Amino acid sequence: MKPKETAMKKKSMRAREYGGEDLDYDPSNVITCENLVKIYKTKDTEVVALQGLDLDIKFGEMMAIIGNSGSGKSTLLNMIGGLDRPSAGKLIVNGIDLLRIRHNEITAYKKNTVGFVWQNNARNLIPYLSARQNVELPMIIAGRKNYRKRAADLLRIVGLDERMNNRLRELSGGEQQRVAIAIAMANEPSILLADEPTGAVDTATATQIFRALRRLNKETGVTVIIVTHDRGVAKNVDRVVAISDGRTSSEFIRKKSYTEELEELDRMSGVEESDTHEELVVIDRHGRLKLPEEFMEATGFDRNSKIKMEMDGGKIIIYRQEKDE
Repeated sequence: MKPKETAMKKKSMRAREYGGEDLDYDPSNVITCENLVKIYKTKDTEVVALQGLDLDIKFGEMMAIIGNSGSGKSTLLNMIGGLDRPSAGKLIVNGIDLLRIRHNEITAYKKNTVGFVWQNNARNLIPYLSARQNVELPMIIAGRKNYRKRAADLLRIVGLDERMNNRLRELSGGEQQRVAIAIAMANEPSILLADEPTGAVDTATATQIFRALRRLNKETGVTVIIVTHDRGVAKNVDRVVAISDGRTSSEFIRKKSYTEELEELDRMSGVEESDTHEELVVIDRHGRLKLPEEFMEATGFDRNSKIKMEMDGGKIIIYRQEKDE
């Protein structure tokens, strides 16, 4: 059975376990967000972190969610990871409705469905254990019998098979982050959530980390979601979703498959990042769209602009309404 098919079979089993068989969503999606809202309330104020976000993520994708500080990307990550609850809308993860899941089921959900990799790898690692012991620990706690072999397999996939018995102080920062990735995969999650996984390393080390994530994605079928503010991450993933003001604003889709690009890199010195992806504006389920900032600046539009729209064959033309009209 292929990795993606295995992941979807596990999804069906977990959906039955959490009573999610009757949900209305596309079963090819590992994550479905529809009109998702998150409001943080204090005694005196309310902050709307997500306001009607729509997003579908397929099984086996390796994708990134980007946005500036305050855009809502970390809020979305925390809700997918079961660290926070949605206020309204729909959030279905691996066949589980996170608006309906009971409080006593959250711990099992976090242990079995998602794995976390943080920018600060101290949140993942125990310093006095070896790399292998760190990866084995969550499996020992979960009562798995094959923890020694699986730990070795995961460290091999992330390129640390010759370093698995080293203490953490003997590993570089990038190697420690790859150990953290292996730990996140220990209990076979369906989704690997990486929060700024390369934010504290140099470019060469970041490349090694992305290669480790890509290899895990390919060999195990795990869905990899990277949350970052860095648009440069686009060259390492197949799809990038941009979030702005708590909504999906645009997507960057890879024009060629990752394999095709690697073959092209073998034939030439490199491929410009701008040539690998194309940007698509997203129209949400309510017909709303957000124009890219550079389009707004080039046309002189602002948030209070009144614009006209016309159909021209199969095209939609948007232009400024003249003052004398």
